[in-house]
Amino acid sequence: MRIAAGIFAHQEEQRIAACLRSLPLDRADIVFHVLVNGSTDATASRAREAAAGRANVIVHDLTFGGKSRTWNHFVHDLLAGHEDAVICMDGDARIAEGSINALLSALAGHPQVNAAAGMPMNGRLASHYRRMLREEGGLFGDLYALSGSFVQRIRDRGLHLPQDLIGDDGLVAAWAYTDLQSDAAWSLDRVVACEDAGFFCDPVRLTSPASWRMQYRRLINYSVRFYQNRIVSDIMSRIGPDGLPPRLADLYPLWLERFRPRRGTAWWFDRQALKRMRA
Repeated sequence: MRIAAGIFAHQEEQRIAACLRSLPLDRADIVFHVLVNGSTDATASRAREAAAGRANVIVHDLTFGGKSRTWNHFVHDLLAGHEDAVICMDGDARIAEGSINALLSALAGHPQVNAAAGMPMNGRLASHYRRMLREEGGLFGDLYALSGSFVQRIRDRGLHLPQDLIGDDGLVAAWAYTDLQSDAAWSLDRVVACEDAGFFCDPVRLTSPASWRMQYRRLINYSVRFYQNRIVSDIMSRIGPDGLPPRLADLYPLWLERFRPRRGTAWWFDRQALKRMRA
């Protein structure tokens, strides 16, 4: 088999080595692309040290950040083409032993599926999220696999995620469920939840001002994602992936007057998100 793995890492100098140690880097049938994007810390050098000179581990130190932009670069510019499977994961996650084989087996055992979802293995809400993936579907950007034929169709049609999209995994999942059509073609049978594949993430510990600042920015990003999803859902329901713009910000003027902050705990973060979107 020919397999490619994309490991998306932004400012992960503290975690990237553990991430790579959790992977079967000795597998000659997998090319591991460490996609260090927009980082100003030592993520790239730490990744090279952890790779220990393995020829099948390529560290890309990319100037521009943004996971969606980097996902596009990985899929359209870095893949060799005609891979049997493509695995995507985040550089702050540690992968449970045997997960890669489990994802590949899930794809092979279900020829009709476009994607296989890895499961969260730790955290206060892990059991809830696992149940959600089993019953309602979805993908976590921390770990998922795409069939090679599905990725090749994305490449052949020149489909790109909007480069400023927050929440790339949600749109990739929608593409998988709809088989690159509009939402009218949605079928849960096209994505499988892989019970034997999982990932571990370090819990957020708000014990320092830096942690509080990081969580504050994250919650604003979640609010931006909420409003972006309304735009994306409208396009996917009416047109499908071919109607997505290169930048969602180009459509903000058509939508901002319709958006209002939600009530409750999201209100403040929604206000900050809308302020950012107006800018």
